[in-house]
Amino acid sequence: MTAAKLADPGEFLLRIEDIDRSRSRPEWEQAIYDDLRWLGLDWREPIMRQSDRLPAYAAARDRLTALGVTYPCRCRRADIRAALSAPQEGAPLIGPDGPVYPGTCRHRAMTDAGPEDAIRLNAARAFDVLGITEIGFLDEAVPGRHVLSRDEFLAQVGDIVLSRRDMGTSYHLAVVMDDGAQQVTVVSRGKDLFESTYIHALLQNLLELPLPLYHHHRLIRDENGKRLAKRDDARALSLYREQGVSPQEIRQLLEV
Repeated sequence: MTAAKLADPGEFLLRIEDIDRSRSRPEWEQAIYDDLRWLGLDWREPIMRQSDRLPAYAAARDRLTALGVTYPCRCRRADIRAALSAPQEGAPLIGPDGPVYPGTCRHRAMTDAGPEDAIRLNAARAFDVLGITEIGFLDEAVPGRHVLSRDEFLAQVGDIVLSRRDMGTSYHLAVVMDDGAQQVTVVSRGKDLFESTYIHALLQNLLELPLPLYHHHRLIRDENGKRLAKRDDARALSLYREQGVSPQEIRQLLEV
């Protein structure tokens, strides 16, 4: 679940990212509305919901397939871990999409795809199709254009998943399609997604979508420096409210 912003006339947009149904519950969604309104934010109705946009994501995946930059992958997580058990010296193991995929299924054609397959992006071929040697984006919180060369992308990111078996899409494909559909000009999100933005820029180029400006704000961390996250049962905004913390104090925690 995420929020995005238009630079002019400065409209805030809220989007419910609920393609992972196992992690989407009505009470959690309501908490998002309550927390954001407490912070003083408002947004246009109706809210875009990713679970309503699966046909749009399938069409985007088909477009990428027509470009020749996709392939089916039958590898499970255990298969990938086994293949990466003896990585090359100096090669990064974990990238923004998880373990950097070793390319086990890269030889497979899309005509061989079955219902149990995920669909991956052939990153090397994507760069070749675009005729580029680097990919980058602009960030207003970390000023300047941030760039990865083709070789850096292949080593540090690799062939990301475009369509998961149980979702019909992936976070990366869905968000770039949604940003384009909503004509988002500035995307505001945490710095934990900074490296993922190279993936989004590559997909935006392939799908001929506008490239928004990004604002990756710093994360709120506990007294031990660990970022607060739902998966760790971290403090909710409702707890801060109950303890008398003001919206302004919360905003100050997020200032870059």
